[in-house]
Amino acid sequence: MDLENQARIKELAEKHGKDDLIVVLGAAEAEAAGLATETVSTGDPTFAGPLTGVSLGLKAYHIFELKDHVDSSVYEEQVAMMEMVYNVDAIISEVTAFRA
Repeated sequence: MDLENQARIKELAEKHGKDDLIVVLGAAEAEAAGLATETVSTGDPTFAGPLTGVSLGLKAYHIFELKDHVDSSVYEEQVAMMEMVYNVDAIISEVTAFRA
C-alpha cells in the first residue's frame, strides 16, 4: 500500500472513527493484499509509511469477497475479468487470515 493511501486511510479513521469503516482492496496478488490488510489492521510492517506503529484495527476485504454486495452489472463491468486471471482463492485466503 502506497504512502498516500496510508495517509488517506489514517485521516478517514481519525475523522469518522474505526467502528463503521472498512477497507476494500483490489490487489492483484495475495501477498500484496495481505500486506495491505496487515497495514490497516496492525500498522505498516515495512516501517515506511504514515501507519508505521499505528494500529487502526480496521477490517479489510478484497473486492472479490464483496461480490454479493455489489450491483451485479457494476461488478461484471469492473471486476469480473480480474476473476479470470487472478488467483482468487489465494487472495481471499490471505486477506481473511488477518481478520481471523
